[in-house]
Order: sequence, then structure tokens, then C-alpha cells
Amino acid sequence: MKKKILKTIVLSILPLFLLIGCTKTENKENASFSSENKMTVVTTTAMIGDVASEIGKERVEVYSMMGPGVDPHLYKAKTSDLERLTSSDLIIYNGIHLEAKMADVLEKLSSTKNIHSIEEGLDENNLITIEQAHDPHIWFDVQNWITASKIIRDALTSTDPDGKEIYQANYESYIAKLEELDSYVKSQAQKVPKEQRILITAHDAFNYFGRAYDFEVKGLQGISTVDEAGTLDVRNLAQFITDNKIKALFVESSVSPKSIQALQAAVESRGWNIIIGGELYSDAMGDANTFEGTYIGMVTHNIDTIVSGLLGEEE
Repeated sequence: MKKKILKTIVLSILPLFLLIGCTKTENKENASFSSENKMTVVTTTAMIGDVASEIGKERVEVYSMMGPGVDPHLYKAKTSDLERLTSSDLIIYNGIHLEAKMADVLEKLSSTKNIHSIEEGLDENNLITIEQAHDPHIWFDVQNWITASKIIRDALTSTDPDGKEIYQANYESYIAKLEELDSYVKSQAQKVPKEQRILITAHDAFNYFGRAYDFEVKGLQGISTVDEAGTLDVRNLAQFITDNKIKALFVESSVSPKSIQALQAAVESRGWNIIIGGELYSDAMGDANTFEGTYIGMVTHNIDTIVSGLLGEEE
């Protein structure tokens, strides 16, 4: 019985993949969008969706596929996602191999749909390379996200030229907020003495943060959560923490805490007491309709949590 149900599900999804590969996209260049007839925008991550909503406001209806606690490295498109993607006016994704499990779907969509990636508008020389792969976690340097906002503005404008002035005004307002955010992160970081600015997390998501705000960053796993930490990785990092007398480790909302808890135990077995300094938002934002459910709130929460944790101010 279970095999029959599984077969039925597979057969129901197959036509959608064929639709992605074969359907000609309706020409949207002359479409007219307004608050009554909104442009439908589908994004992979909620970070991108948040910016699209801030710049598009009443002219757009945004759907983000990956919500709170979702790991984009492992995410596979659901049937409902495919339906939204094929019927959308605009698709925006991160790229840089972040949405690794969706690579085939996104590639097929690129030949028939109005699709843009943040990666396309970035200077490759500004990307961090780790083990011959570019790090996709660009949003943790706020200046990178200012660049991403421009890319998103341009994608909205090219799809809906009539909204150009609205998008530009909203963009300028939002960029002013991001500049304030960048200044806030820098000022908060300075509260931590230079020698204590060492950030240990479950996976290597914070390299852009470290470069921008002068932190040494170490992740137990690699830049993708597909990578697994071995016993030697735990042992080596535990010794590094003990030698440098680091006060806090941090778990991530989209990654199981088990690896960090194992690391904490390994550190304490060496005679050094270390706390879990709090939960950081790495590959996903907080719950919808909360401050942490926005990009600005996500970054603000992270820097406040990091600073208090490294200073030993346990929550």
C-alpha cells in the first residue's frame, strides 16, 4: 500500500518538472502591476524575500520557500513550491551553490522563466573562497546585502518598469536603514576586546561577518551543512578553545545543536568551562511577524547575542 502511495506522489510531481523544462513563459514585459494586481515574486530564502517585500511593498506579493529553521543547503522543492515557481512573475535566488539540492530545478527554470540570482550581480573578487569553493553566506556582511538590495531592486524594476520610481524610493529608504545597521554591528563588535573576538559555531556560515567586523571565525562543519564533523575535528577545535580560553559557543537555528553540545562536552573534559552563548540565525531568519523574522532583526539579534556570549553574559 505504501509503495502505491509513493508511486502516486512521484507520478504527480513528474509533470511539474516537465512543465518547468518545456513551458514557454508568458511575456511579462508589458504587464501592468499595481496594488490591486500585484507582481508575484518567489524567493528561495526569507532573507531575499524580506528585501523584495521592503522594496516592492504594496506592488508585490512575495512568497519565500525556505522559512524559519529551514536549512537551504539541504532543501528540496516541494510540489507546492514548483507550482508557485512556474506561475510566478519573478524568481530570485541566492546562488553560489547555497540552494544545492535545487540546482537542477533552478537550471531548468532559467531557460523559461524570469529568474535572477544575487550571485550574478556580485563581484567575484569579493567572495570568500574556502577549499576551492565560494562561501554563499554573503548576507552576514551588511555591505554585501546592500549590493544584494540593488540587485533585487533592478530585478523588480525590469519586471515592472511602471513601478520604477516607487521601487527606487523604497530602496533608498531601506538602504539608509542598512547603513545604520552596519554602523550598529561595528559599534557592538568593538565592545569585545580584540583577543576575545573568536566566534565558534556549528558550521562555517560567518566568514563574511568575521571579515567585515574583525572576528576570527571557526565552524565545526564546513560551509555546507552537508559536511560532517569528525572526532578529530571536535578534538582539535576543543583544544583550540581551551588554549584560547574562549567563553562561549553558539548554536544555530537551522542546524542541530548536537555537534556543538558534543564540542562543549569535549572542552569541559579538558578542564575549561564554556557556555552555550545563545542561538544565532545563520541560514534562516526568525519566525514571521517578529523582529528576528526580518533581515535587520536577524543581524541585530546575532550581534547582540555574540557580544553578550563572548563577554560571558549568559542569557
